[in-house]
Amino acid sequence: MINTHRAVFLDHSSLDLGDLDLTPLRHCFGELQLWDTTSADQVVERLQGARVAISNKILLNAETLAACPDLKLILIAATGTNNVDLEAARAQGITVTNCQGYGTPSVAQHTLMLLLALATRLIDYQKAVTAGEWQKAKQFCLLDYPIVELEGKTLGLFGHGELGSAVAKLAEAFGMRVLVGQIPGRPARADRLPLDELLPRVDALTFHCPLNEHTRNFIGARELALLKPGTFVVNTARGGIIDEQALADALRSGHLGGAATDVLTIEPPRDGNPLLAADIPRLIITPHSAWGSREARQRIVTQLSENASAFFNGTALRVVS
Repeated sequence: MINTHRAVFLDHSSLDLGDLDLTPLRHCFGELQLWDTTSADQVVERLQGARVAISNKILLNAETLAACPDLKLILIAATGTNNVDLEAARAQGITVTNCQGYGTPSVAQHTLMLLLALATRLIDYQKAVTAGEWQKAKQFCLLDYPIVELEGKTLGLFGHGELGSAVAKLAEAFGMRVLVGQIPGRPARADRLPLDELLPRVDALTFHCPLNEHTRNFIGARELALLKPGTFVVNTARGGIIDEQALADALRSGHLGGAATDVLTIEPPRDGNPLLAADIPRLIITPHSAWGSREARQRIVTQLSENASAFFNGTALRVVS
């Protein structure tokens, strides 16, 4: 049965590129209002009278929530909850839910794609062909850039939940050995290697952990120096886990075999970033696109509708506050 409550999606275009089926979500509400995006000074006005707010990245702070007395449910169209003041929501009696595990296949394959691109020097060879270097070669092939086989190499990863486990499975399919590191701020475990013990043992390093006060810049110049020469570093987790200036310096020095990141500390990077400098070698940057397959985004729609239906039925699903 369709209820009469009004829901407002504040940044619909951050999820739907016109290729998603929103029918499950529309069936949850009497009215679903979609805004492509919403500026900070428009949030309160657009949420007036709404029972439900849907947000991917739009900030819902204590001041905003206080100005929206009818609000009873916030549906976050992502896993991260840092755009919502959870304490203020709790005090105001607003339930907050998020989406979980929707992008595992997409992000896992993106992680391996970046690692493979580094190992095969894909970008360098593509640029070489475009520049006409293959056409000028004296033999049938061009092998100017050393290629590394992943088989027999060791992958270290931080974060071994659903996503990290999926990456480990794919890496093992390429014949890699996987070691799992101890994430700062979490209780020690026998099956997790301390940071300084893991770093010198790996040939590649990937990250699948959240950004918080314990993990912010926990990989800096000292930690990068502990890696073996030629190690690959891939970050598809959150910008800020790796010190970006330290990573740029390590690449310029030639210590690393290469690095790839799908995330930066500030997104989009309108005011620049140390990793955007043109002189950094063997660096691949993708624009926080790892999660964005159509299948993953459709799963978010499904989970948003599931979370809303559970709330209206008096049950809890993916509740974070």
